[in-house]
Amino acid sequence: MIIRARPASKPPWHPTRARQRGFTLLELLIVVAVIGILASIAVPSYQRYVQNARVSDGQAKLLELAGRLERCYTVNNTYAGCFSSGEMPATSEEGFYSISFSEPPGATFTLVATGSSDEVKCARLELDHTGQRDSDNGCW
Repeated sequence: MIIRARPASKPPWHPTRARQRGFTLLELLIVVAVIGILASIAVPSYQRYVQNARVSDGQAKLLELAGRLERCYTVNNTYAGCFSSGEMPATSEEGFYSISFSEPPGATFTLVATGSSDEVKCARLELDHTGQRDSDNGCW
């Protein structure tokens, strides 16, 4: 009969027996640095996206009002008097643009949407009776 010796168990302080828990300081610093780099890229990009999206608020209101004016023109054959006093909306739906309406007598109109420059990409959007669009940053 052959008797083999059992391998000696490793002492409790041996590194392969110790179970690691948590993260090292270096690992945490690397994660924080990566998050910082991603945030420095993502935040300005998101702010530009929000400013561009807000421009559609002014564009939609201008097109809606132009449609109402055209319907009024087909009935009355003039743009004058299409909006009664107080009926002309002062702001766009989301409130980023204030709308003004120049009503010269005859068959012309100009709608102008003015927004605050820090909240929107284009501070001025313009639409006239011919459908001609104009803006300060090429937003149309």
